[in-house]
Amino acid sequence: MRIGLFGINLGACARPEVAARVAQAAEAAGFDSVWTGEHVVLPDPQAPPSPAPPQTPFLDPLVALAHLAAATARVRLATGIVILPQRNPLVLAKEAATLDVVSGGRALLGVGAGYLHQEFAALGVPFERRGPRTDEYIDAMRALWTMERPAFSGAFVSFAGVDAQPRPVQKGGVPIVVGGASPGALRRAVARGHGWYGFALDPAATARCLEGLARAARDVERPAALGRLEITVTPPPGDLAEQAPRYRELGVDRLALLGMRAHESALLALVEEGAKLVG
Repeated sequence: MRIGLFGINLGACARPEVAARVAQAAEAAGFDSVWTGEHVVLPDPQAPPSPAPPQTPFLDPLVALAHLAAATARVRLATGIVILPQRNPLVLAKEAATLDVVSGGRALLGVGAGYLHQEFAALGVPFERRGPRTDEYIDAMRALWTMERPAFSGAFVSFAGVDAQPRPVQKGGVPIVVGGASPGALRRAVARGHGWYGFALDPAATARCLEGLARAARDVERPAALGRLEITVTPPPGDLAEQAPRYRELGVDRLALLGMRAHESALLALVEEGAKLVG
């Protein structure tokens, strides 16, 4: 089971020099990936369902990962996740392709439909139909990455007679990882994702989501080009040595450890603990 680190752009890692040192330590320890989170804005004062106080520093995920591309050599650079319906898909496709190019093909684009209605309102993006918008944006980005003459026509985005270079280094475009535990998110992962990402899920919750993915696989067709669905989970705080075998038994491919720490020393201690699980 592979080991990653979530939170490389927030908390203590909102300081770029700290993020670089932590990412380098994770790479040296054998971690396969580092993962960002995203909220463009947060409600002030904090109000449900907001996950964090409004003063929590969040670096932009793509900018943060580009910084880390220069500080690392092997570790994969993943968004966990970008709130896709809040983004212009052509701009995001360009940003993700650029990250893939500057990192030598190490980008992973984790996406989700979002849930924080106050954030959507502040950005002027409709909260309704965010699921279908997410599906369409994934398809539009893939068209831009893979078609010789990119064109797409949908309910939310349409384009033709354009191109965007350079294309991603990775064949077929930047791999898409779909986050979320709702039935729609699970169907999206099966139909459109190279991988699925579950955040802060204990083994029991992970098992329920895997059952949901199996049900979704009976209902929607998975394109052969996507290959096997890779499973990544961020476990809640706890004893990693005790938790890890339970996730492994479930068939989880990667644990992205919860690295939301206020101090660099605590993050480096987590990396040291996670190094014992590598392999």
